[in-house]
Amino acid sequence: MKNLPKISIIGAGNVGATTAMMITEAELANIALFDVAKAMAKAKSIDMSHALAAKSLNIKIEPIDDYKGISGSSIVVVTAGFPRKPGMSRDDLLKANADIIKSVSKEIKKYAPGAIVIIVTNPLDVMAYLSYKITGFNHSRVLGMAGVLDSARLTDFIAARLNVKRSDIESTVLGSHGELMVPVYSQTMLNNKPLTDILQQKDLDELSALTKNAGAQIVSLLGTGSAYYGPAASVFEMVKAILLDNKTTHCACSYLQGEYGLRDVYIGVPCVLGKKGIERVVELKLTKPESDVLAKSAESIKAMIRKLEIN
Repeated sequence: MKNLPKISIIGAGNVGATTAMMITEAELANIALFDVAKAMAKAKSIDMSHALAAKSLNIKIEPIDDYKGISGSSIVVVTAGFPRKPGMSRDDLLKANADIIKSVSKEIKKYAPGAIVIIVTNPLDVMAYLSYKITGFNHSRVLGMAGVLDSARLTDFIAARLNVKRSDIESTVLGSHGELMVPVYSQTMLNNKPLTDILQQKDLDELSALTKNAGAQIVSLLGTGSAYYGPAASVFEMVKAILLDNKTTHCACSYLQGEYGLRDVYIGVPCVLGKKGIERVVELKLTKPESDVLAKSAESIKAMIRKLEIN
């Protein structure tokens, strides 16, 4: 097997397993897969190993029985938690998933103290904050996956609306991973031209609604479970940026210390990602309405944080 970095994925459900497959297919890292349902983690690891063999890829993916197995990880991706069901908001998941993130974060602190942590569990912004507090890691090493996915969803809707290539679009979505996300159309470009110069406000409002409702739409259509291809691809892009230390900018859930006028909150903003995790928060020039919605989004996240018992 190749001598590659080790990534541990906590949660072998659809998001975790699909993320593992994407990372191993790209030959970025060897994978340790953990789930409290040990048989599922083992079954999926065996199945993925067979897939890698079919592609003649010498990458290791193995199930681990306990948290000791995450030792030596460069990155720990946390997807564990309850998924949304039809009619549920991300806020509805707060208490149940907070208990899980507390437990997982304590184990990461114990067995992988040098790792970068990527939180995927919802409500994302609050769970990232909770993990940061429980691990005690530098905030640059605890981040959440949200903005990459939300920006990708907006890109897809724009491409469909205008019948253009996705690759010609650069989308920017800030704020919470929920109803108060902030599509920044002044910074969203089609072939380097602002989308505000191309579409009318009513069209932009429709695109915003589609993006905000995308996750709920998928949950409703599936009936059981939630999105996983999009989230997994988004985690993959973040992992790639960190492992390759390519200093690319991605919208990620980051701890702010005054950027955008916000403090002591995790929220989606553009960040330069590299081997240290979040290496720099990029401050965009927002319009007054965009800045106001971002501040409102931060207050909503803080209100949920106040409901937590962090210890």
